Amino acid sequence: MSVLSRVDIIDHIRQGKLGFTPNLDGFQMQPHAVDLRLGTKFRLPRHWRMTEEGRKAVTVDPFESNGDEHEIVELKPGQVFELLPGEVIIGETLERIELSCDNLMAILFPRSSLNRRGLSVDLSGIVDVWYHGSLIIPISNKTDQVIRLYPGERICQLIFETLTTGIDRDSAQQHGLNRAKYVTGEQAHQQDRREEIALIQEGRLTELKERYKLP
Repeated sequence: MSVLSRVDIIDHIRQGKLGFTPNLDGFQMQPHAVDLRLGTKFRLPRHWRMTEEGRKAVTVDPFESNGDEHEIVELKPGQVFELLPGEVIIGETLERIELSCDNLMAILFPRSSLNRRGLSVDLSGIVDVWYHGSLIIPISNKTDQVIRLYPGERICQLIFETLTTGIDRDSAQQHGLNRAKYVTGEQAHQQDRREEIALIQEGRLTELKERYKLP
């Protein structure tokens, strides 16, 4: 693999191999990375819901979830989001990214300036070849103060790398035995395969490894 420099990134954009919507501005270009801006949509954890039994706590179970553990808040232009002490939310990038060639991937990192504000952006993720869409950003307030977030501020960095061997669109969506969850930018809740979930819940890990061993 090799990391793209600013010259390489601009060249990929001009050739249509890499795209951003809205387009990047000059503040976002770094020597060998691109800063992404915070969007206007935030997901806040739900702590309880009303059921026939009454007020029940929301228990987050990744294997049984129906995907409604968060409330969506979308701000208007010029509005701010004040993050309470200890609060953890999920934001999204303002830009949608489009990787449009078979050997380009990216790695997502937080900006170091956020740490000085007492914010923790708990991510270091891979953006797959052929990915199209915005990126989700988990943000937590590690202080005992309220910290203000401004939609449009630069929140994270993308470093682009080229693969030694290209990957076609179908192969890029194959993650293990599952289809990729977010290759097209769809952020809706999706679960892993039920066969895998059942074996994990029942503690049958040896059977899982044996049944699905690589050929």
